[in-house]
Amino acid sequence: MAHLLVPGSANGAVLASQEGLSFWGGVDSASGVVMDAHHPLHQQCLAAKVLMLPTSRGSCTGSGVLLELIQNGHAPAALIFRETESVLTLGVLVAQHVFGLTIPIVRVSEAEFELLAQADQINITEHTIQTKGVSFPLEPAPHTELLLSDTDLAMLEGQQGVAVQLAMRLLCDVARNEGATELIDVAKVHIDGCIYAGPALLRFAQQFEQMGAQVRIPTTTNSISVDYANWRRQGLEEAFGEAAQGLADAYLNMGARATFTCAPYLLPDAPAQAENIAWAESNAVIYANTVLGARTAKHPDFLDLCIALTGRSPRTGMYLTEQRAARRIIDVPYFTSVDDAFWPMLGYLAGSLAPDRIPLIRGVAHLSPNQDDLKALCGAFGTTSGAPMLHVADITPEATNIAPQTDQVAVLSEDFLAVWQQFNPTKVPVELIALGSPHFSLTECRVLAKLLEGKRCLTGVVGMITLGRDVLELVKSEGLVAPIEQAGFIIYPDLCWCSISEPVFPTSTKTLMTNSGKYAHYGPGLSGRAIRFGSLAQCVEAATTGYSAETPPSWLI
Repeated sequence: MAHLLVPGSANGAVLASQEGLSFWGGVDSASGVVMDAHHPLHQQCLAAKVLMLPTSRGSCTGSGVLLELIQNGHAPAALIFRETESVLTLGVLVAQHVFGLTIPIVRVSEAEFELLAQADQINITEHTIQTKGVSFPLEPAPHTELLLSDTDLAMLEGQQGVAVQLAMRLLCDVARNEGATELIDVAKVHIDGCIYAGPALLRFAQQFEQMGAQVRIPTTTNSISVDYANWRRQGLEEAFGEAAQGLADAYLNMGARATFTCAPYLLPDAPAQAENIAWAESNAVIYANTVLGARTAKHPDFLDLCIALTGRSPRTGMYLTEQRAARRIIDVPYFTSVDDAFWPMLGYLAGSLAPDRIPLIRGVAHLSPNQDDLKALCGAFGTTSGAPMLHVADITPEATNIAPQTDQVAVLSEDFLAVWQQFNPTKVPVELIALGSPHFSLTECRVLAKLLEGKRCLTGVVGMITLGRDVLELVKSEGLVAPIEQAGFIIYPDLCWCSISEPVFPTSTKTLMTNSGKYAHYGPGLSGRAIRFGSLAQCVEAATTGYSAETPPSWLI
């Protein structure tokens, strides 16, 4: 049965893919052109098309990109999914509730999806979805009754102000769409919507700020699009810098903390196991659920603020123990030893093998991954999977939570080799070393400083590290800044590689190298540059020689 999740009518050419798509890092917010170089729809334009995807994946900021496209007239005419989807749906709900704009969203069965994906044109009305010679009835999405507390009802009725009322309306819509029967209290929020993806995000935040919105629970902020204190000295365009800083300021004025990091789990007040939190930012959500054992849905941008203003979240998905169970087992071949490049490659492979469900990875416990390895694993997993967590046997706290019905797949050494080759397509000089996606940790800075002892970047090569300001203070306290900078690396707080822009990103760079599986995937589309990938030690070698390793890691040969 086809269900109309967001009402509306549309007609357009079909653009279909069997692979989920992250709008942030994958779609240009000004034009609607797919810029994810690894996606089957690369260079296709989504504008005015009926876009068919299994679901979304990747960044929580996809909701902001879609809102921007709706406002600038380059959005898809409609969205059709075959699985549950929340990030892009929330972007449409915000457009509807806050700005009076919308596009229809439909969810269909697998058989209907396969049939419609073959069509040239689709027409969506209030009651039907039609293509040449075929018509399906459209039913409203089935909703369970949402039981609200007296406090919830008071917020919904506007007794705590118009900002809280609007936030509660959005929360209730999302809860009903996701089948939640109630809302729950959460202890912490991490705001992802402070990354500047276009004017729509700024208008949204400033509208709530002007309504007098104030967060009611501890709220941290994600990395932003500029180095907050230094962007003018760094030569950024005034209009862009002011907009990006203005977006950050709006959230700070609403009571959020200026943490500006995409790795809030590195902060001293990281959540505890089984603690209910509400985080946005895909790598942080996956790490919190997977490694910390905290409980958070993969909240889209905009919903994060709604939760911060109300302290409430839909009780569904990752807040329920049964929903956190592994539903696919991934067996990994035995490697005697590996380097740190193994973990992002494994995360990337695991995500591609489990794009729509939580996996359990087996066969790596003897490699004793540290927290930085797990950070790299989670970051890369989120680029290829829409799942909000994974399990690693004998390593992560909930790895024994396995669903009664699971299937099993195996990763081969050849699969790792294919990923390495995908991330290293050509042998070309390297001019930039990109570290800190997700944000660098104190321990990574220690390791880097050790690797740089007695070395310096080759003339014409620059190393750049992005990290959170709290970690930077720790790095300073240990005296690590000077040796890292003397070796030719520059440290940037507040921003991250997924939001960096020229001229902070050197304009003359043609090829960069990274140790991040996440940035190896998104980098070509975001930067327009060629990418090389390797371990942290290989990145240092490339910084000093101007070339990256030509052969795969020794553990893979």
